[in-house]
Amino acid sequence: MATTNIFTKPPRTPLIGASILAADFAKMGREARSALDAGADFLHLDVMDGHFVPNLTMGPDMCRSLRRELPDTLLDVHLMVTDPGRFAESFAAAGASHFTFHIEAVEDPVALSETIHGLDMTAGVAVNPSTDVSRLMPVLSHVDLVLLMSINPGYAGQAFMPDVLAKARSLAETLRPDQRLAIDGGVNALTAPACLAAGCDVLAAASAIYGSADYAESVAALRGGAGLVTGTR
Repeated sequence: MATTNIFTKPPRTPLIGASILAADFAKMGREARSALDAGADFLHLDVMDGHFVPNLTMGPDMCRSLRRELPDTLLDVHLMVTDPGRFAESFAAAGASHFTFHIEAVEDPVALSETIHGLDMTAGVAVNPSTDVSRLMPVLSHVDLVLLMSINPGYAGQAFMPDVLAKARSLAETLRPDQRLAIDGGVNALTAPACLAAGCDVLAAASAIYGSADYAESVAALRGGAGLVTGTR
């Protein structure tokens, strides 16, 4: 895992994650490094099983390869799978820094959070657009990050769902200063300002970065007028 986990000790906010689902898989090492060199703070790996969501993507081997290539980078794995707990050990062994599971896929999210922490990763819980935030309350104090999905998970390039921002505003008022509020799905230069205003301090972006001609310009646009500030929300 990364030497310092920037989710718990952010060097600046907002943090921008390059979601490699939209990268060119034939050039993944180069694509990952290019996004980081352009100003992205971490890499976001969308892991899908074709069951919990209608798509198949990457697994621990991708994480392991990126860890070898980028030993000091935060690797944030987002498990969109039916039984995420099955993969906690394999992703930890592959070098993941952070492990996010979906509240909809786990019977005992507190136990899974403890397992993740015991494997020397930070823990996150994700929630789909149609799921009420009340489902998160039992696990909220046990995780380091809450991830709001602003699209129906499965594919990059979908349109942003603005109704999710009400959830963000509600959660931002309840999280501790050392907890992060992330958003993923349809995040781009047009939607990022509203996400930041609603209290999100971590933005995961796929097409907005990898679908652009200038990664650095795109990352800067995602930060928008928020600037680079030290500390927390």
